[in-house]
Amino acid sequence: MLVREALWRLDGPTMAMIRRRVFVDEQRVPESLEWDGLDPQCQHAIAFNDEGEAIGTGRLLPDGHIGRVAVLVDWRGRGAGVAIMRQLMASARTRGLSSIKLNAQSQVLGFYEALGFVAFGDEFMEAGIPHRAMRLEL
Repeated sequence: MLVREALWRLDGPTMAMIRRRVFVDEQRVPESLEWDGLDPQCQHAIAFNDEGEAIGTGRLLPDGHIGRVAVLVDWRGRGAGVAIMRQLMASARTRGLSSIKLNAQSQVLGFYEALGFVAFGDEFMEAGIPHRAMRLEL
């Protein structure tokens, strides 16, 4: 598996395909919520399997929020999500951020806790899915 930084202007169609499959098709997130217009401003990570097929993606917003972390269903549990998160965390450190935040789907809190994130605040609904805010001090 390979994870690298990605540029929206070059890798956008591939990352959009992954996000569409995971969020819009699988999780039924409305298109209008998925495409918020922020992607050109973000730092992105993209993961590829050994055959060179794109299998996951995520982004770091300018304000230090990580979001849109998506791994195709057949590749979950194989380390792609962790590798994407480590790439995004490294990008945040390179930018000199002291902390990063994300809104985690409640069903995957343990995934982010294993990376050192700590949940705070009450559970809330986002795109019809229960979430918790999480933070990591760098």
